[in-house]
Amino acid sequence: FFFLLMSPVLPHAPPSPTPATNMTTIAALNVPTLLARSTTAKRDVRTNAFFQKKVTGVAAAVPRAGQKYANVAAAVDAGLIQGVAPFPEGIDVFGFFNDIDQAEAQRYADVEITHGRLAMLASVGFLVGESVEGSSFLFDSQVTGPAINHFQQVPLPFWLGLGALIFIVEASRVQIAWQSPFDASRLGLMKDDHTPGDYGAFDPLGLSKGKDEEWLDIHRLRELNNGRLAMVAITAMVAQELNTGINLVLADEVLGIKGGGALKAMEASCAGSLDEAACSKAFEAAVAAGTAVL
Repeated sequence: FFFLLMSPVLPHAPPSPTPATNMTTIAALNVPTLLARSTTAKRDVRTNAFFQKKVTGVAAAVPRAGQKYANVAAAVDAGLIQGVAPFPEGIDVFGFFNDIDQAEAQRYADVEITHGRLAMLASVGFLVGESVEGSSFLFDSQVTGPAINHFQQVPLPFWLGLGALIFIVEASRVQIAWQSPFDASRLGLMKDDHTPGDYGAFDPLGLSKGKDEEWLDIHRLRELNNGRLAMVAITAMVAQELNTGINLVLADEVLGIKGGGALKAMEASCAGSLDEAACSKAFEAAVAAGTAVL
């Protein structure tokens, strides 16, 4: 799963027309030291927003350390990040983008894409993991219970392998995207020409081969927005399992069949039991058959 960190299947900025710099440079746009928020231009947040910006001559800005964006709307105007309906100017509830250094904004954009990819994998992993738990497919039936507890149950070799994989991936990311701490003006700076989310030509299924730029731009924005949704979704999944202590899928099925009373009864019967998965499945079957004691 962590290989997706390296996946720029659809990089988030226009590729350069020259082969030597394809998918690694951001089209140049001279941005003033402090960008003011536009009050007249209506921002396009449709799925082809990236493409429309390039058609009208607006490309993603090259972020410069020491120069600033006034707010999140200025970063959206510059093309570094993308707004989404119903927030065409972007949304920044806590003001992280107020008077932000452009290099820091570039890092935030990269972090958002990376975490969105991980959240999409995590959301699918929660559902798949709970669907196959208790079967020989998942570590010879050794892993059971809510998905939030699966990771702690895996054997030590899995931990060691995962740790090595994370080290390799993160080391590669640093080499590709980050400036050397010995050459940069300060620590934590990404390379000026790094496109947020672009970590090499990773497209094993060939989904982008032969596609025009508009198609790529549409899917870049779809990836970004689905990643945003997935971050909210996985947060809710974890919160629910921490609160109920039972399997997410089965809990939702019981809630849908008999409502909150049945879910409370399921929690009382199964949360913390030695085999929560088996208990929850049996309880869900009893609820569906109408024989459960509620």
